[in-house]
Amino acid sequence: MVRNEGGAGGGDEPGPRGGRRRGHQPAGSGHPRGGGRRSPADGRDFGRPGGWQQADLPPAGDAPAWFCRRLPSEWFVGPAEVSVDREEIVVTGELPPVTGATTGGDTDDETAAQGRISRFREQTREERMAIAAEAQARYGRKVAWGARIGSTSMLFTHLAAPVMTRLRQPERQVLDTLVDAGVARSRSEALAWAVKLVGRHTDEWLAHLRAAMSEVDKLRAQGPDL
Repeated sequence: MVRNEGGAGGGDEPGPRGGRRRGHQPAGSGHPRGGGRRSPADGRDFGRPGGWQQADLPPAGDAPAWFCRRLPSEWFVGPAEVSVDREEIVVTGELPPVTGATTGGDTDDETAAQGRISRFREQTREERMAIAAEAQARYGRKVAWGARIGSTSMLFTHLAAPVMTRLRQPERQVLDTLVDAGVARSRSEALAWAVKLVGRHTDEWLAHLRAAMSEVDKLRAQGPDL
């Protein structure tokens, strides 16, 4: 069972506001246009004044390794799962199983797991916020957190980005694959194209497309320097 606690703009950690024009400030903010760096806690500092623009968004290919080194070893059983797209980094880890609880069935087991995950959320809140601020300054993306015990999983804060409708990370990754491969010129166009293929071996086709893109990247790397 997967539960999502909190939505975009709420929850534990500070987050970026993608797509803002450089130097633009909300009305009444008290800051001059382009007015220098801000604290990561206010959600507008991602390594440069005005926030990161889409064209110069920092690469995040090393994010899984960075979180593996940065997260306390006692938090999760095994390495955390880290998934990345253009707006968000989602970090999810397996917690130790609940011990010492008297359970009388699946419902009680799930309730105990939910309680343990909620306790983890509260106990690690300040440290997760600090790690999220570091990651956001490094990668220019919001950090969302989640935890699971067995089949029970919770996402604490999870971004829903507007792309004609509000889509979460797995759906955005599908659109980004189509745009990156040149199948579509934008997420909106990719969404319209994808709707036509609903129910028609989409996952298999995208897997082949990603494999082909990987081969293209390898060939580019082997080419002569200009």
